[in-house]
Amino acid sequence: MVHDDAPAFTAKDKAERRTAAPHGESSVSGVAVTINRPARELYAYWRDFANLATFMLNIEAIDVIDRERSHWVVKGPNGPYEWDAVVTEDVEGERIGWKAENADVANSGQVSFTEAAPGRGTVVTATIAYDPPGGIVGKIVAKVTQQEPAIQARRDLRRFKQLMETGEIATTTPPNREPKS
Repeated sequence: MVHDDAPAFTAKDKAERRTAAPHGESSVSGVAVTINRPARELYAYWRDFANLATFMLNIEAIDVIDRERSHWVVKGPNGPYEWDAVVTEDVEGERIGWKAENADVANSGQVSFTEAAPGRGTVVTATIAYDPPGGIVGKIVAKVTQQEPAIQARRDLRRFKQLMETGEIATTTPPNREPKS
């Protein structure tokens, strides 16, 4: 039997793809980006959950309760969603897994930090499993309004890359240009 080292969320077989959603959520998405920084540095920044609001646009608030628990409020297509995140896996410098409790939208996931080829940085992979509110219709609405978790994760990881490599996040919002007198 051939071993496939691709992430489970990319599998063509639905049963295999479901292994990426260990808590039974109906939708799984994942995204990866290579960042020119050591894995331990990226892990440490991400592990301080209060830092996540610096690059995740839809975060309204993250209250860190203790090292294993945090309370999240995020913007959604139908208003804010809240949950308590519980760390389910924590391998220093390598990966962080979580599961939501008391959630408006059931979700779980994992972020892994894998050293790329020497001198090439770290591959950061985020896998998110969730149950879209409203089922397939809710998922379509979220996608159309650009608030689907896969879209958000791709954008958030791009901002994380910018922040970690340059110390700032590029924006496309033009500065206030008032006519000079």
